[in-house]
Amino acid sequence: MTGTLATEIAAGGPEVTIDVLVVDDDVRVAGINAAYVAKVPGFRVAATAHSAAEAVARITDSPVDLVLMDHYLPDGNGLAVVRELRRLGRQTDVIMVTAARDVATVQAAMRHGALQYLVKPFNFAGLRTKLEAYAGLRRALRRGGEAEQAEVDRIFGALSAGAIAPDLPKGHSRTTAEVVRKVLLSADGPLSTQDIADRAGISRQTAQRYLKLLERTGRVRLSLKYGETGRPEHLYEWAPST
Repeated sequence: MTGTLATEIAAGGPEVTIDVLVVDDDVRVAGINAAYVAKVPGFRVAATAHSAAEAVARITDSPVDLVLMDHYLPDGNGLAVVRELRRLGRQTDVIMVTAARDVATVQAAMRHGALQYLVKPFNFAGLRTKLEAYAGLRRALRRGGEAEQAEVDRIFGALSAGAIAPDLPKGHSRTTAEVVRKVLLSADGPLSTQDIADRAGISRQTAQRYLKLLERTGRVRLSLKYGETGRPEHLYEWAPST
């Protein structure tokens, strides 16, 4: 059974298997990604495709729930595939899985409705986190009905599951953690605690507290910059998915 997030409105009912199309120009990489998908409970690889035309044809002939979409394809790119699917009335959910790191591509993916964006190279744990977040979002939407603000926040929060741990220690705000994360992601390189505090609009002490938390959970990487005298400067950057 297939159905995109937009149609996941049936309340209750048993869990359904999520059918996935894996799109990658490299046959070997597509096989690896398909093997990763098959290891996640609740997901099934329906097919693989290695070009834009093949991806569109497969989805048109046999609809799936989710596409893991590479961007660089021999006859086009992943975003062009998404645009074509939308033109054809296919609202298939998409997670971009690509080496494309430029901000313009990331923004375009968001505007075309990609639910997640996973940068290569990654391993099984990185992909599993995205797939489990997607499955959680589908479960939330299947309940249907009307949503209060708290439920809306929880549904949208499911999209960023894995970015920040869902259960923060007492005294920590998920909102502040997300602000710190966005500052680090937008940076061209490692930042000092004061730089992060200034960009996030929070105190240095607050920034330091959240940075220590994110470092302990493996989300932030710490490096030391040694000067001629005094203590080394602590520099932080967002760690890639592992």
